[in-house]
Amino acid sequence: MAVSSFLVPLGTPAPDFSLPSVAGPEVKLADVSAPALLVVFLSNHCPYVRHVESGLGAFAAEYADKGLTTIGISSNDVANYPDDDVPGLAQQAERAGFTFPYLLDGSQDVAKAYNAACTPDFFLYDAQRRLVYRGAFDEARPKNDLPVTGDLLRAAADAALRGEAVPEPHVPSLGCGIKWRPGNEPPPVSFL
Repeated sequence: MAVSSFLVPLGTPAPDFSLPSVAGPEVKLADVSAPALLVVFLSNHCPYVRHVESGLGAFAAEYADKGLTTIGISSNDVANYPDDDVPGLAQQAERAGFTFPYLLDGSQDVAKAYNAACTPDFFLYDAQRRLVYRGAFDEARPKNDLPVTGDLLRAAADAALRGEAVPEPHVPSLGCGIKWRPGNEPPPVSFL
Protein backbone atom coordinates (compact mmCIF):
# COMPACT_ATOMS: atom_id res chain seq x y z
CA MET A 1 0.00 0.00 0.00
CA ALA A 2 1.34 3.43 -0.94
CA VAL A 3 2.05 5.97 1.79
CA SER A 4 2.07 9.77 1.41
CA SER A 5 4.78 11.95 2.89
CA PHE A 6 3.96 14.17 5.86
CA LEU A 7 3.77 17.87 5.14
CA VAL A 8 6.32 18.90 7.77
CA PRO A 9 5.94 22.62 8.56
CA LEU A 10 7.93 24.93 6.30
CA GLY A 11 10.75 26.68 8.13
CA THR A 12 11.55 23.58 10.21
CA PRO A 13 15.33 23.33 10.69
CA ALA A 14 17.16 20.38 9.14
CA PRO A 15 17.76 17.80 11.87
CA ASP A 16 21.43 17.05 12.45
CA PHE A 17 22.93 13.75 11.33
CA SER A 18 26.23 11.93 11.09
CA LEU A 19 25.87 8.71 9.09
CA PRO A 20 28.09 6.24 7.23
CA SER A 21 27.81 6.20 3.46
CA VAL A 22 27.54 3.24 1.13
CA ALA A 23 30.94 4.31 -0.21
CA GLY A 24 32.43 4.23 3.30
CA PRO A 25 33.11 7.70 4.70
CA GLU A 26 30.81 9.26 7.26
CA VAL A 27 28.82 12.34 6.20
CA LYS A 28 27.60 15.01 8.61
CA LEU A 29 25.03 17.73 8.06
CA ALA A 30 27.66 20.20 9.27
CA ASP A 31 29.88 19.19 6.31
CA VAL A 32 27.38 20.67 3.83
CA SER A 33 27.98 24.32 2.94
CA ALA A 34 26.02 24.58 -0.32
CA PRO A 35 23.36 27.26 -0.89
CA ALA A 36 20.65 24.57 -0.81
CA LEU A 37 20.37 21.01 0.48
CA LEU A 38 18.12 18.18 -0.66
CA VAL A 39 17.71 15.22 1.71
CA VAL A 40 15.96 12.27 0.07
CA PHE A 41 14.86 9.12 1.88
CA LEU A 42 15.30 6.26 -0.57
CA SER A 43 15.32 2.49 -0.82
CA ASN A 44 16.47 0.00 -3.40
CA HIS A 45 13.47 -2.31 -3.43
CA CYS A 46 10.59 0.21 -3.64
CA PRO A 47 8.94 0.43 -7.09
CA TYR A 48 8.15 4.13 -6.54
CA VAL A 49 11.85 4.87 -6.02
CA ARG A 50 12.89 2.65 -8.92
CA HIS A 51 10.47 4.53 -11.14
CA VAL A 52 12.19 7.88 -10.55
CA GLU A 53 15.75 6.88 -9.58
CA SER A 54 17.43 7.58 -12.93
CA GLY A 55 15.62 10.91 -13.17
CA LEU A 56 16.73 11.72 -9.63
CA GLY A 57 20.32 10.82 -10.46
CA ALA A 58 20.27 13.13 -13.49
CA PHE A 59 18.55 15.90 -11.51
CA ALA A 60 21.09 15.72 -8.67
CA ALA A 61 24.04 15.87 -11.09
CA GLU A 62 22.55 18.81 -13.00
CA TYR A 63 21.66 20.78 -9.87
CA ALA A 64 25.00 20.13 -8.16
CA ASP A 65 26.44 22.54 -10.73
CA LYS A 66 23.83 25.12 -9.64
CA GLY A 67 24.65 24.91 -5.92
CA LEU A 68 22.37 22.15 -4.62
CA THR A 69 23.85 19.36 -2.53
CA THR A 70 21.84 16.14 -2.56
CA ILE A 71 22.09 13.47 0.12
CA GLY A 72 20.27 10.15 -0.06
CA ILE A 73 19.41 8.23 3.11
CA SER A 74 18.17 4.67 3.44
CA SER A 75 16.49 3.97 6.78
CA ASN A 76 14.77 0.67 6.03
CA ASP A 77 15.09 -2.39 8.25
CA VAL A 78 17.78 -4.37 6.41
CA ALA A 79 17.10 -7.56 8.37
CA ASN A 80 13.69 -7.86 6.71
CA TYR A 81 14.59 -5.96 3.51
CA PRO A 82 18.13 -7.13 2.64
CA ASP A 83 18.00 -5.43 -0.80
CA ASP A 84 18.27 -2.17 1.15
CA ASP A 85 21.60 -3.10 2.74
CA VAL A 86 24.98 -1.84 1.46
CA PRO A 87 25.41 -4.19 -1.55
CA GLY A 88 21.92 -3.44 -2.90
CA LEU A 89 22.26 0.30 -2.34
CA ALA A 90 25.66 0.33 -4.05
CA GLN A 91 24.13 -1.44 -7.07
CA GLN A 92 21.26 1.05 -7.08
CA ALA A 93 23.63 4.03 -6.94
CA GLU A 94 25.50 2.68 -9.96
CA ARG A 95 22.33 1.75 -11.86
CA ALA A 96 20.65 5.12 -11.23
CA GLY A 97 23.73 7.30 -11.67
CA PHE A 98 23.71 8.60 -8.10
CA THR A 99 26.80 10.76 -7.66
CA PHE A 100 25.64 12.05 -4.27
CA PRO A 101 26.39 10.49 -0.88
CA TYR A 102 24.02 7.61 -0.08
CA LEU A 103 23.85 7.16 3.68
CA LEU A 104 22.74 4.36 5.99
CA ASP A 105 20.42 5.18 8.89
CA GLY A 106 20.64 1.84 10.69
CA SER A 107 19.15 3.19 13.93
CA GLN A 108 16.29 4.82 11.99
CA ASP A 109 16.71 7.86 14.26
CA VAL A 110 17.37 10.22 11.36
CA ALA A 111 14.19 9.14 9.54
CA LYS A 112 12.26 9.79 12.74
CA ALA A 113 13.90 13.21 13.22
CA TYR A 114 12.96 14.24 9.68
CA ASN A 115 9.45 12.76 9.99
CA ALA A 116 10.13 10.71 6.86
CA ALA A 117 7.17 8.52 5.98
CA CYS A 118 7.90 6.95 2.62
CA THR A 119 10.42 6.28 -0.09
CA PRO A 120 11.01 8.49 -1.92
CA ASP A 121 10.53 11.36 0.53
CA PHE A 122 12.08 14.75 -0.41
CA PHE A 123 13.12 17.53 1.99
CA LEU A 124 14.59 20.71 0.45
CA TYR A 125 16.40 23.23 2.67
CA ASP A 126 17.68 26.75 2.01
CA ALA A 127 21.12 28.13 2.92
CA GLN A 128 20.04 28.53 6.56
CA ARG A 129 18.93 24.87 6.52
CA ARG A 130 15.26 25.77 6.93
CA LEU A 131 12.70 23.58 5.14
CA VAL A 132 11.39 25.26 1.99
CA TYR A 133 9.83 22.27 0.18
CA ARG A 134 8.55 18.86 1.16
CA GLY A 135 6.79 17.06 -1.60
CA ALA A 136 6.98 14.95 -4.70
CA PHE A 137 9.67 14.73 -7.38
CA ASP A 138 6.89 14.99 -9.96
CA GLU A 139 3.51 13.36 -10.50
CA ALA A 140 4.85 10.23 -12.27
CA ARG A 141 3.98 6.98 -10.52
CA PRO A 142 4.78 3.38 -11.52
CA LYS A 143 1.42 2.80 -13.24
CA ASN A 144 0.11 6.23 -14.29
CA ASP A 145 2.01 6.61 -17.60
CA LEU A 146 3.15 10.16 -16.79
CA PRO A 147 6.77 10.89 -17.76
CA VAL A 148 9.41 11.26 -15.06
CA THR A 149 10.41 14.92 -15.32
CA GLY A 150 11.20 16.05 -11.78
CA ASP A 151 9.23 19.21 -12.57
CA LEU A 152 7.88 19.77 -9.04
CA LEU A 153 11.29 19.42 -7.40
CA ARG A 154 12.99 21.42 -10.19
CA ALA A 155 10.65 24.36 -9.63
CA ALA A 156 11.23 24.15 -5.87
CA ALA A 157 15.03 23.93 -6.23
CA ASP A 158 15.09 26.84 -8.68
CA ALA A 159 13.14 29.01 -6.24
CA ALA A 160 15.31 27.97 -3.28
CA LEU A 161 18.51 28.70 -5.17
CA ARG A 162 17.15 32.18 -6.03
CA GLY A 163 16.39 32.70 -2.32
CA GLU A 164 12.64 32.76 -2.97
CA ALA A 165 9.80 30.97 -1.21
CA VAL A 166 8.47 27.84 -2.89
CA PRO A 167 4.78 28.49 -3.59
CA GLU A 168 2.28 26.15 -2.00
CA PRO A 169 0.46 23.86 -2.22
CA HIS A 170 3.19 21.21 -2.25
CA VAL A 171 2.11 17.83 -3.63
CA PRO A 172 3.04 15.14 -1.08
CA SER A 173 5.40 12.44 -2.24
CA LEU A 174 3.94 8.95 -2.57
CA GLY A 175 5.79 5.70 -2.14
CA CYS A 176 6.50 2.66 -0.02
CA GLY A 177 6.30 3.26 3.71
CA ILE A 178 9.59 3.33 5.61
CA LYS A 179 10.24 -0.25 6.74
CA TRP A 180 10.60 0.18 10.49
CA ARG A 181 12.27 -2.47 12.59
CA PRO A 182 9.66 -4.28 14.70
CA GLY A 183 8.97 -2.18 17.77
CA ASN A 184 10.79 0.87 16.36
CA GLU A 185 7.82 2.48 14.63
CA PRO A 186 7.48 6.20 15.40
CA PRO A 187 4.36 7.47 17.12
CA PRO A 188 1.68 9.02 14.90
CA VAL A 189 2.61 12.48 13.63
CA SER A 190 0.29 15.48 13.55
CA PHE A 191 1.22 18.94 12.34
CA LEU A 192 -2.17 20.56 12.89
